[in-house]
Amino acid sequence: MPFTDTTACRAVAAALLATAALALTTACHEISGNRIGNPAGVSPAPTSREDGENPSPGPDGRVACTPEMLRFHAGAMPRRTHRMLLTVTNSSGRTCHFAAQRFPLLRFGDDRQPTLAAIAASRPSTAVSLAPGDTAYATITTSAAGGPGGRGHRGRKISQFGVALTGRATPTQVGLDGRAPVHVDPRTATVTYWQTSLEAARKW
Repeated sequence: MPFTDTTACRAVAAALLATAALALTTACHEISGNRIGNPAGVSPAPTSREDGENPSPGPDGRVACTPEMLRFHAGAMPRRTHRMLLTVTNSSGRTCHFAAQRFPLLRFGDDRQPTLAAIAASRPSTAVSLAPGDTAYATITTSAAGGPGGRGHRGRKISQFGVALTGRATPTQVGLDGRAPVHVDPRTATVTYWQTSLEAARKW
């Protein structure tokens, strides 16, 4: 039989069809072993929580208290020398807790200064939890007995101070009632653990 152009075209077409079929078979085997768009041995990057989003609830449905969930208040404690009272009220619609950091981290000055020491004996048996509208209390001793104003005192007057709820958090600046300055000694000042009532806070 003479070799014609039609015969050549049919041969080329057959070869192309065979090649396409082989490629399709290989692709099907690859897809069956791996998800489409996810190469073998490569895990998708985890999705991290963006700053400012609501904290994820724990196993009991509660979340750690954040500054955005709270209303802060601070002022001198009536009829108590060298004492201030810090309160936080849950203004959100969710119950939160202070289980991870059970006392406020306070600074009377810049971030380079250490936070105030906590009064160990004031630690409650359980971490404070705040339902919506509830308030927690912490008593601040502004200086050791006999100060400030004593000889050699190096204290300062403040009208606001920084409050952090966790070690890595940026402190929230809390102003005192009426912005009336209070004399403090950061070297000897202390703070209690969070308390569930004013009566418990006043013991310190």
